[in-house]
Amino acid sequence: MALELKQSLGLAQQLVMTPQLQQAIKLLQLSRLELLDTISQEMEENPALEETVGEEIEDEPPQERAEELEPEKPELSEVRVEERAREDIDWENYISEYNTGWAESSYEGKEATSFENFTASKTDLTAHLDWQLNMSSLDEEEREIGEYIIGNLNEDGYLDTTVEQISEATGSPLDRVTKTLRTIQNFDPVGIATSDTRECLLTQLRFHHLEGSVVEQIIDRHLNDLEEKRYDRIASSLGIPMDEIFSALTVIRGLDPRPGRIYSAEETIYITPDIYVFKVGDDYEIVQNEDGLPKLRISSYYKNILDSKNTVAEQTKTYVQEKLRSAAWLIKSIHQRQRTIYRVTESIVKFQKPFLDKGISHLRPLVLSDVAEDIQMHESTISRVTTNKYVYTPQGLYELKYFFNSSINRLDGEAVASESVKEAIRKIIQREDKASPYSDKAIHELMREQNINVARRTIAKYRELLGILPSRKRRDPFFK
Repeated sequence: MALELKQSLGLAQQLVMTPQLQQAIKLLQLSRLELLDTISQEMEENPALEETVGEEIEDEPPQERAEELEPEKPELSEVRVEERAREDIDWENYISEYNTGWAESSYEGKEATSFENFTASKTDLTAHLDWQLNMSSLDEEEREIGEYIIGNLNEDGYLDTTVEQISEATGSPLDRVTKTLRTIQNFDPVGIATSDTRECLLTQLRFHHLEGSVVEQIIDRHLNDLEEKRYDRIASSLGIPMDEIFSALTVIRGLDPRPGRIYSAEETIYITPDIYVFKVGDDYEIVQNEDGLPKLRISSYYKNILDSKNTVAEQTKTYVQEKLRSAAWLIKSIHQRQRTIYRVTESIVKFQKPFLDKGISHLRPLVLSDVAEDIQMHESTISRVTTNKYVYTPQGLYELKYFFNSSINRLDGEAVASESVKEAIRKIIQREDKASPYSDKAIHELMREQNINVARRTIAKYRELLGILPSRKRRDPFFK
């Protein structure tokens, strides 16, 4: 068979990911904070973008024309002020009253520091321990060992290295390292720089002079049984009545297994909703959150450069045209993003109106394809819109993805949302007797009484997702 080349014509459609389309998709999936950072960066890089402040006003005339339009100001006569000191002023009291530090600094031309410029800073664990180390009576070598120990603590306050490694790194003998370590473990918070939970709790007990007590025996020999709440096994092993075990538990609950957490440097990040849903009468109104979001426009100065009849270099004109197109596309992409979020939220409100009226127990099963079909968009677009976007509703603040969940059948065949099942499990456990909590099998039977058909393994899975312990670990002997 001979090989030959032929040419033929054909029509085909192909989606080309232009840089503008990639930017629009990127803006769609950004969170609110990421969007603000992106806008700020674009405004720095693109001079054709500017923020509208207040009401948008017409372009100002050129400077020359502004000077022509400015009315002539009448000449003002020179004003003379004659200062005369009053003779009845008590200068001695005046000087003693105002001769203060702040007055002197202001008269010397120094700007007084505003209290608004002061910010409250939270002391972290390292700084708190370094301060105590410098105030201690340790010598220079021991302080060097202490700085190495403090630098190897994790966020819980535990030591991430061994005494041998510290000795090798600092070149100090083991006995000096051990002595310095014992000193730091008695710093505030007590129990810091220990290797595990058992040593941390035992160090706190020694600080409170509880050596040899029942509490120390429980922590030293039965920490696993204590975690599993096997109190009968602890009482049998130690040969003491349950009342003493319960008294020891009261002391143990006052100890801190993670002493470093109280000096954590982590700051709380507050969520700002992208959109609000308010109930107005029997219906719901959707309002977008525009607070803090810059209102962008194209700079008239650069538009006038292209419209100007003056000769402009071709390279300058090309640069300005590129920046103007980029600015226009960014503004269009932001508006498209806001409209898409609004339409998706509007569809979710239509599907989840029972939830907005009555709460989580009335949340309906919903998938991405339901909203995509409702507003004629692709499922991937709905997924991007609902990621890291938050809505404020009469029932609280939720991520838009929260309203999409799988369905579980009731005994009568009707479907119920998985989040509603989780809420039902949480309420059952919340109402249980703490001295005799429900097992997963008992929860399964109670769910069937509520007309919800859910397997025991599904109950165990949802319970773990809710952060709820098994029944044996939920049992509390103090509730009788």
